[in-house]
Amino acid sequence: MLDEDLRVSLPTEEELPYSDEKPVDSELQLLAGFLLRGILNHIWSDRFDWLFAVNLGIYPDPYEPAIAPDAFLSLGVERVRENNKLRLSYLLYQEKVMPQWVLEVVSKKPGGEYSTKFRRYAEMGVLYYVIYNPSHYRRDKHEMFEVYRLEKGKYILQVGNPVWMPEIGLGIGHEKSHQEGVNRDWLFWYNEEGDRYLPPGDALEQEKILRGREKLIRRSLEDQLEQQRLESASRLEQERLESASRLEQAHRSLALRMIQENMPLETIARITNLTIEQLEQIR
Repeated sequence: MLDEDLRVSLPTEEELPYSDEKPVDSELQLLAGFLLRGILNHIWSDRFDWLFAVNLGIYPDPYEPAIAPDAFLSLGVERVRENNKLRLSYLLYQEKVMPQWVLEVVSKKPGGEYSTKFRRYAEMGVLYYVIYNPSHYRRDKHEMFEVYRLEKGKYILQVGNPVWMPEIGLGIGHEKSHQEGVNRDWLFWYNEEGDRYLPPGDALEQEKILRGREKLIRRSLEDQLEQQRLESASRLEQERLESASRLEQAHRSLALRMIQENMPLETIARITNLTIEQLEQIR
């Protein structure tokens, strides 16, 4: 641990180069990281204890050149700092948290992903190291997607796609998808069950589709209930009419017997609720 006097004298972000000063030579090196960051911004929108950075320099030692992964994830740091000041670099002696996850996307020109960076990240103590090599894995005699976990100071290749990372609470994997206007293989985050987290645009589109389906289902149920109500009302009306018809027929039969017994029509009308005109027709 650095003592207070030494920490005060260490260079600040403004005084150090902002990255390893090496330009990316593949658009995928940026897009892959931006896609993963966009997904995290969506699924962890209510969390502020994480930082996902793309092509940001990490300074384990202020007096040595920065190392700049294509992307890295640190848990337990402020995503938004109190002064809303964006990071120029990631200074370990200020952040005090080693990134738990780093990503390197292999491009046409090898960048030491399987050698110098491999050893450097292990020495730094980065827990998970992901190498994504969709275009040159045959040249490099590796798989297109490799995830390493640090165990006893050495990186051990993990098996599977996706690979679940319990310390981070995420899985990392790859599959074909249409992103950034391109239909190709992309990296994604996954949950513990192996279900892919959708990018914000896809998630909103799926939510819109689900809302549309729910609306159709709700409308269908409402139509069914209305049809059942109408059918029930129709049955009740039919039963009422049939009951009234049977009652009238019973009254007519009773009235006929009374007429045959020569009872006054007025009396018969009061008993049967039939009119004099109806009784005249029966007689």
